[in-house]
Amino acid sequence: MALNDKNPKLSPSVTGAGHRKRLRERFLKGGLAGFRDYEIVELLLSLGTPRRDCKQQAKEAIRRFKTLRGVLAASPQELQQIEGIGPHSAFGIKLVQEVAREFLKEQIAGRPVYQSPGEIFDYLYHSMRDLKKEVFKVLYLNAQHQIIEINDLF
Repeated sequence: MALNDKNPKLSPSVTGAGHRKRLRERFLKGGLAGFRDYEIVELLLSLGTPRRDCKQQAKEAIRRFKTLRGVLAASPQELQQIEGIGPHSAFGIKLVQEVAREFLKEQIAGRPVYQSPGEIFDYLYHSMRDLKKEVFKVLYLNAQHQIIEINDLF
């Protein structure tokens, strides 16, 4: 094992910290453009798994759930069936999915006027595409076509 002279911890090449740092820097420079699905999952897993390489768990998650969307749609229990993905990492993945869903909901609900059916479709598609059961959503509009509220009835 290689030791760092300044710090008696393992060097980045042994712990994978250098790889993790490069992924984070790449994300900060250009967002998710050019990232493979497993690299995005790897970044998510690294948030809940300090000081450990997450690449194999990320690749296994993509293999099992087929796409990034499939990983995000998986339940915490399904995610934890992958060796190395614990409750903290599963929580982080589910949190990111729900934050994205809420962001889209607020983005569309916060618009002053309903712009087009395509914008509503985009929100509904994203918020409903991974559901395993049918959901009946209601969008409430006022007379000026502003979205007042969005509810799941059943």
